[in-house]
Amino acid sequence: MITGIQIKNQVENVVSAKVAVWQRELAGAVRDPLLLMQALNLVGEGVSVEAARQFRLLVPHSYMARMKPGDWNDPLLRQVLPLDDELQVVEGFNHDPVGDQPSLVSDGVLHKYHGRVLLVTTGACAVHCRYCFRRHFPYSESNPVKGEWEGALAYIRANPDVREVILSGGDPLTLSDERLALFLGQLAAMPHITRVRFHTRLPVVLPSRIDAGFLQLLAGIRQQVVMVIHANHAQELAADDVQQALAALHSAGVTLLNQAVLLRGVNDSVQAQVDLSESLFAQRVLPYYLHVLDRVAGAAHFEVPESEALPLLEGVRQRLPGFLVPKLVREVAGEKAKTPVV
Repeated sequence: MITGIQIKNQVENVVSAKVAVWQRELAGAVRDPLLLMQALNLVGEGVSVEAARQFRLLVPHSYMARMKPGDWNDPLLRQVLPLDDELQVVEGFNHDPVGDQPSLVSDGVLHKYHGRVLLVTTGACAVHCRYCFRRHFPYSESNPVKGEWEGALAYIRANPDVREVILSGGDPLTLSDERLALFLGQLAAMPHITRVRFHTRLPVVLPSRIDAGFLQLLAGIRQQVVMVIHANHAQELAADDVQQALAALHSAGVTLLNQAVLLRGVNDSVQAQVDLSESLFAQRVLPYYLHVLDRVAGAAHFEVPESEALPLLEGVRQRLPGFLVPKLVREVAGEKAKTPVV
């Protein structure tokens, strides 16, 4: 069995002292709405500076390169574009739509479901999705990184019924290989942990993150590794570097799943969902969940009501084999599992 020290040594041997390519790309991501408009030749008053002030813009150039210049309705642009609609107060939309706060059992540790815990590893992401259900999450109060995960690890050790640890955030892949190795090395010494699951957007929005150092780190993990990526539209998967990143993960033995969110103006058509499932499976990623929008304050304009979602998914079922049809679900605060929308 590979120990935490061995994993750490692997990373130190692979990762250069220089800043990695993906870290330079992330540091250079677009943060100014006006620069985004200029880069995409967008003319008009479509961006809300106030919405960007409340929840700031962040878009890597590699993701922006897949957007169609001059098109305000581009499905990738709509996911990141700050709009005045976000400033509207809408009944039923709040700051903690999935009940994260009551489920915190230690710094950054959410224990909602039997047999698995979720670790909010960081508040950092590589892209700021405007519909993010944790856009109001108090990361500064709940971030385990400040304590090197001692509290989180102690909780996991003390609960032998926990078999799976989910690394989420923010996005866990914004952490360096060295920091991930420290945590994964501790998990390797816990015999009751059989799976490690990453919830990440980076293979899609910043595919350079899947580099040689990270792949070697994965190779040293004793447990089964599952990676749940997040793509909402086939256009997100069209770039060669995204396909190469997913192929590398598959070759490394990682089980790849996708969870998407049903979003008004992005993927709320049968054709968009069919194209997404087909594109995912072509990259050896299995469509897993299609989430009804979590009702987070600032995202009401993205909502597709269940009365529309159900016939849409039925249209997908008529077009695709069952294994390519994602489960339509909603996360309900306090429930012990995802709630199927039927």
